[in-house]
Amino acid sequence: MAAEITNISYDETQIQVLEGLEAVRKRPGMYIGDTSSKGLHHLVYEIVTNAVDEALGGYCKNIEVVIYPDNTVSVQDDGRGIPTGIQHQRGVSAAEVVFTVLHAGGKFGGSGYKVSGGLHGVGASVVNALSEWMFVRISSDGKVYEQRFERGDVAEKIHLVGDTDKSGTFIQFKPDYKIFEELELNFDILKLMLQEFAFLTKGLRINLTDKREGQEKENTYHYEGGIKQFVQHINRNRKPLFPDPFYAEAERDGVYVEVSLQYNDEFIENTHTFANNVNTPEGGTHLSGFRSGLTKTLNDYARKQGMLKESEKNLSGDDVREGLTAIISIKISEPQFEGQTKTKLGNSEVRTAVDSVVSEYLKYFLEENPAVARQIIDRAVLAARAREAAKKARELVRRKSVLETARMPGKLADCSERDPEKSEIFIVEGDSAGGSAKGARTSKTQAILPLRGKIMNVEKARLDKILSNEEIKAMITAFGTGIHDDFDISKLRYNKIIIMTDADVDGAHIRTLLLTFMYRFMKQLIECEKVYIAQPPLFRIEKGKNEYYVYTDKELENKLDEIGREGIKPIERYKGLGEMDAEQLWVTTMDPDRRILRLVRQHDAILADEIFTQLMGDNVEPRREFIQEYAKYVKNLDI
Repeated sequence: MAAEITNISYDETQIQVLEGLEAVRKRPGMYIGDTSSKGLHHLVYEIVTNAVDEALGGYCKNIEVVIYPDNTVSVQDDGRGIPTGIQHQRGVSAAEVVFTVLHAGGKFGGSGYKVSGGLHGVGASVVNALSEWMFVRISSDGKVYEQRFERGDVAEKIHLVGDTDKSGTFIQFKPDYKIFEELELNFDILKLMLQEFAFLTKGLRINLTDKREGQEKENTYHYEGGIKQFVQHINRNRKPLFPDPFYAEAERDGVYVEVSLQYNDEFIENTHTFANNVNTPEGGTHLSGFRSGLTKTLNDYARKQGMLKESEKNLSGDDVREGLTAIISIKISEPQFEGQTKTKLGNSEVRTAVDSVVSEYLKYFLEENPAVARQIIDRAVLAARAREAAKKARELVRRKSVLETARMPGKLADCSERDPEKSEIFIVEGDSAGGSAKGARTSKTQAILPLRGKIMNVEKARLDKILSNEEIKAMITAFGTGIHDDFDISKLRYNKIIIMTDADVDGAHIRTLLLTFMYRFMKQLIECEKVYIAQPPLFRIEKGKNEYYVYTDKELENKLDEIGREGIKPIERYKGLGEMDAEQLWVTTMDPDRRILRLVRQHDAILADEIFTQLMGDNVEPRREFIQEYAKYVKNLDI
């Protein structure tokens, strides 16, 4: 069908130039990813990164981050202080240029920074643009200067306020809540971010304080052991195969490489990469070099020691990385990142440098620790056998998927719509809830997959065992994406995967099991924001001919105050989806126009891994600590 032609004019008056930081406020997602919680916390990340860059240069030893009751945040460092002299190109102070001009800073090849994480010169100015106000205090050369901005514009010019014998920069800002609506800074997200920086920068001390009422707390992060302690921290809820992690550091052709690794008794790989202290979740050349060096060195050692026979195949990368926790951190003067959010490293020389360091130092480690080497190789050999079994299981699931395209697995009630963008699937617990959901749904666009009880805990099983679980096989086949290395997001049959469980302890457990499975073996579903959690109501209120559904105790009290408490019939409290009839379930939980869905987001891979390990791992103590820490936030334990 031809596009409809309109008479809207298109001439020189339609061409706009966004001056200064106006472009940032117009399109914030281009600079911070999005305006969700992730983008809000990225503001803090950008300012802290600048302070950490001072530490990388050896000028800063302490960083102080404070969250205030008005949801503002400050970052104080004891570095050199941002230059305050006149910048010749702009004719204003260098500090003002840093905070008001995009692509301005001291990280473009001058002598100010040899290594830094903030390379595009937009971090400070972007934070300024997206803040309701920003206050800056700079101490340098025995003087103290202050300046204030409002939504990116200069509110007060930089001015001298006194003398000092200290140096550093203090920045306080209030995120613009016209852009970040109804969002608050999360202590745990900032905690992980700052802890990472401390692990990656030996000797740096970072203090985080929350001064908000009812949330007061303070944590300090300081690690002389650097990434070696980082590995031990990640493995603290697991059982390491050997107590002291492998560690190597060296410089190769201008690339400074640090690597630490340790194996544990679980089956998941946890490898995290950093370039100039910037987390690169999509990996890049440093990850490729590490994997190449690791696989090659372990195979060479196994052959040399006769642990692999001539007739046996080499161990694969997957085999040698099962149960591995590793940190790869490189420093380089000109890193090539992909995008402002820096998710992947592209420098080709880094691969060779990391491969060389890992190969050389791991060889020495294995030769000097033969008992540990035996444990690592034996584990990899077992993984290879399990991989073959998993391969057969995957092929079986794949064959069944092809054979069952007309009749999908389990008790799936599929939708008739074949466009994935218009389709969604509800994962529900039990036949009772499944029956209500099937009666409530719109069959054209909504599919229902009831599960029989709880799926297995994938945190404690190898892939071959996981693929033998009937409920997991049903989900894999229904989703259509495959699993693990065979996963292909383009084959996803539904735009939304909605977990709909009872609002009780068992429902929460089933939800956690499902999320653990998706995070470990279908992580792209979460990364691509395809997974949601349904929010069924807790209460039904009936007064006269009117009925109301509410989702929390607080909502219940507010609604009762609003409608008056006289003449209300006994309040109905739902303990399970099966207690609702089809119409109630549709109105409250499944109708796209009225329902409440919570999007499952992955704020940080390390934090997510830590929580899943705490909740689903073998060690009881971390789980107890987690419950004790968060018990105070529980409103209804069994609802």
